[in-house]
Amino acid sequence: MPRRRLRPALRSIGVALAGGGPFGAVYEIGALLALEDAVAGLELNRLGCYVGVSAGSFLAAALANGIPIREIHRVLIAGGEGDIALAPHRFRRPAWREYLHATLGRRLPTGLFDNEAIHDYLRGILERSGRTNDFRRLARRLYIVATDLDTGQTVSFGRPGHDRVPISRAVQASAALPGLFPPVEIDGHHFVDGALRKTLHASEALDEGMRLVLCVNPIVPFDRRREVSGAPLAKGGLRVVLSQTLRTLIHSRLATGIAGYRTRYPGADVVLFEPEPGDREIFSANLLGYAARRRICERAYASTLRDLLRRRFELEAILARHGLRLRPEVLRSVHRVAARPGSHGAAAAALRASFARLGGSLADLRALLERKERGQAA
Repeated sequence: MPRRRLRPALRSIGVALAGGGPFGAVYEIGALLALEDAVAGLELNRLGCYVGVSAGSFLAAALANGIPIREIHRVLIAGGEGDIALAPHRFRRPAWREYLHATLGRRLPTGLFDNEAIHDYLRGILERSGRTNDFRRLARRLYIVATDLDTGQTVSFGRPGHDRVPISRAVQASAALPGLFPPVEIDGHHFVDGALRKTLHASEALDEGMRLVLCVNPIVPFDRRREVSGAPLAKGGLRVVLSQTLRTLIHSRLATGIAGYRTRYPGADVVLFEPEPGDREIFSANLLGYAARRRICERAYASTLRDLLRRRFELEAILARHGLRLRPEVLRSVHRVAARPGSHGAAAAALRASFARLGGSLADLRALLERKERGQAA
């Protein structure tokens, strides 16, 4: 595959996508759509480096292969037809071989579902004309992170020594959530979910000299203090308590990693996008579910626009360093996005829009005060 030359501004920009099951992939699609719409100069298919973990590895592999995020949305979210059309039931096929081995060996199976379908599905997409299932033939750097089950160490597929593995097989390994899917054997080693040690692995892009890394993490703990009303989480039973516990552990680890990047990579910018912590619908979503994908994707799109609007002064300066800028007309459309039919009623949408405008005004005021204080200090 011939390598297309990148604009210098894009050559030093990378994207890192975390895991989160089908829900995580759906959320990341909405967030990436918002970023490409709202950031002028950002072309998600022409960046310098792509890093994917677990569910995020699907999208990283597709973007690195030149599949536009809008095409991914059209087929996976909007239900359109195409060569990447997805039939969710294919990924719920029982791992019969595991059950057979468990019966013969009198042990439990290592996974409930057969993840070979993941490899087959992605291979069918990437081996079409104009794409590649070979890391070495990609025009851009792609790193898919998995965990070696026997050592607990992470392996970055796509790096020398680990780049002969088909991309589809690497994604299968990175998404092999223990208990749900069996470990994936590659060259005599067994691999499981890449998020076991780290949530994001943005360092893979930073180690390649990326000066700006855009990160999307779909899993955050719920903050009930942001609700006007609602029952305490303890009233939700074991599932809710465990969900909050898992989300808190994952997010705490992520926060530590992001803080470490600032020390280890001075001069590089790492910008993280996540769901709003007070969004109960996002918190209540089934991480393994796919049915509510349209609604989740819309909420991710609107949430990311609101985040860009709230942080626009901070982000404008960061983006400008890398030849990018925000599109004010797109950020203002967040109020129309929030009020689209089917969200939660016109009154609730109007209230959210008012709060978003208030948040934007407060952010403006805070930025002006900070500038004034810096001027006085100087």
